[in-house]
Amino acid sequence: MNPADQYVERVVDLLDPSLNRLHNLGVEEARARVGTGRADAVAGIDGSFALLARDGKTVRMARTLDRPMRYFLAKRKAGPALIVADRMDVILRQLEVEGLADQFHPSYTRMVPAHHVVEIQLVGCPDPDPVYTRFFTPERNSIPADPDEIGRRYIGALAEEIEKWLRGIPEREPVGVAFSGGVDSGSVFLVTYHVLRRLGMNPARLKAFTLAFGDGPDLIQARGFLEGLGLGLFLEPIHADPGDMDVEDTLRTIEDYKPLDVECATMGLALCRGIRERYPDWRHLVDGDGGDENLKDYPIEENPELTIRSVVNNLMLYHEGWGVGRIKHSLTYSGGLGRGYVRTYAPARRYGFDGFSPFTRPGVIAVSEAIPFIELTGYDVPTLYSLKGEIVRRGVKAVTGFDLPVYGKRRFQHGAVERSVLRRHLPEQESEYRRRFLGLYE
Repeated sequence: MNPADQYVERVVDLLDPSLNRLHNLGVEEARARVGTGRADAVAGIDGSFALLARDGKTVRMARTLDRPMRYFLAKRKAGPALIVADRMDVILRQLEVEGLADQFHPSYTRMVPAHHVVEIQLVGCPDPDPVYTRFFTPERNSIPADPDEIGRRYIGALAEEIEKWLRGIPEREPVGVAFSGGVDSGSVFLVTYHVLRRLGMNPARLKAFTLAFGDGPDLIQARGFLEGLGLGLFLEPIHADPGDMDVEDTLRTIEDYKPLDVECATMGLALCRGIRERYPDWRHLVDGDGGDENLKDYPIEENPELTIRSVVNNLMLYHEGWGVGRIKHSLTYSGGLGRGYVRTYAPARRYGFDGFSPFTRPGVIAVSEAIPFIELTGYDVPTLYSLKGEIVRRGVKAVTGFDLPVYGKRRFQHGAVERSVLRRHLPEQESEYRRRFLGLYE
């Protein structure tokens, strides 16, 4: 075996192929499309995926927004070894097996940015920079500034994605919605209920799981939402003990230290743990993650780096951060929801759920990016904040016939537990989370 063959063979793909959810082709054809490196070929893959393809010394990788995909390039005398997985600790365990663990540090791992093909050449030391090719570029500002039309298209796209997902689930298996009664989880629940009935499937398979540490405000909101629509029988509260919040456990699970993501993931762990304890065999869980990013519904004033102009003028800013090749793009974590989605993915995987966030699908994002936000808001921040509820309310009415209750925005962690209780168990400072996270690897 010549040296080139020896080191090219050290590509270790530890991704779980069963997690790929493809609707229009098989996994091998999808992998072959990634192998071409062509944006149009990869853009034609319909579904959720994290895929690697190798052609000699060339390795290409691509993922959707909802699938974390990390890689690490280790040095060996025979040549480089590329290890690919969804988690840092999986990479570390493989390095331990190969006697290369002394090379590992969390910051040396790399995240494949969502919506890009990453091409790496395994040619030895020094390693050349990866080449990034964007495969998803939605057209911006292409829908008329009509909230009724926008809503119909947006929720229509949501219904299409939920239908594809439901068709891939065995008909007798139950479906849970992570439900707060907010705009995103509320629309996901109502559209899922509507699609189940339209397809002739049994809506009794459905449950709305609401997390509550005591009497968190979400439980009151969720009950009012469903009972007001005559759907109160679907609500199932999941009660949790604030004393079970464990910062180190959350950090170990999500392998990140951003405070809002740590808080959200702590809630996600509590919800998934509670469902799993009650239903040992439950598999399918759908949520509304990505809805805020799509309709740009984050408090701009909480981030000194942002203005309304930067939010509405930058393609998928909340989905991808400032973008590949920019100074503030993290090679270790990527950016935006492409980084933050681990808050949803990792807790679900930890407890054996097959999670699904339909707002992360390209077909739904494409509609959201086509919205003429500048024309609709005139760069007015309060108008931007009110736009999401109005668009989704109109869309849900058009698609399902339900009148969606619209409550004020509240983060998952602030609805499941009172803020004062949350703060007693979880600190606010990012530096403290970072210190504790890195301490896990000392």
